[in-house]
Amino acid sequence: MKLKAAVVALVTLALLSGCGGGNSTVQPAGSTKVSMTEFKFTPGDIQVNAGKVVFFLVNDGNGTSHDLVIRDSTGKTIAKSELVSAGDSTVLTVDNIAAGTYTIVCDQAGHEASGMKGTLTVT
Repeated sequence: MKLKAAVVALVTLALLSGCGGGNSTVQPAGSTKVSMTEFKFTPGDIQVNAGKVVFFLVNDGNGTSHDLVIRDSTGKTIAKSELVSAGDSTVLTVDNIAAGTYTIVCDQAGHEASGMKGTLTVT
């Protein structure tokens, strides 16, 4: 009976560890880390090379969920992360971003207006 309980516990743990969408706790090699808090990105000005770019997004805030949206000079959304809960992290991969200057924002209601924006320079 104890063996059966142990197996059920292990299976349950394995299933639960698979939940959480794209949440990640380890920064991928070669990625750019961006911390999100109320209400700013750190760093606020990011520089990366053109091509495939990987962002490691960490919500270091106190309870508010955030995302990261990349917009071109016309306001068109180039990429958008999933919503990241406080204390969680995720990876946003942009497969082929061209050289240029972009705006990054959190598009949750009121966040951009509260100062949660920055610049992404792609060289």
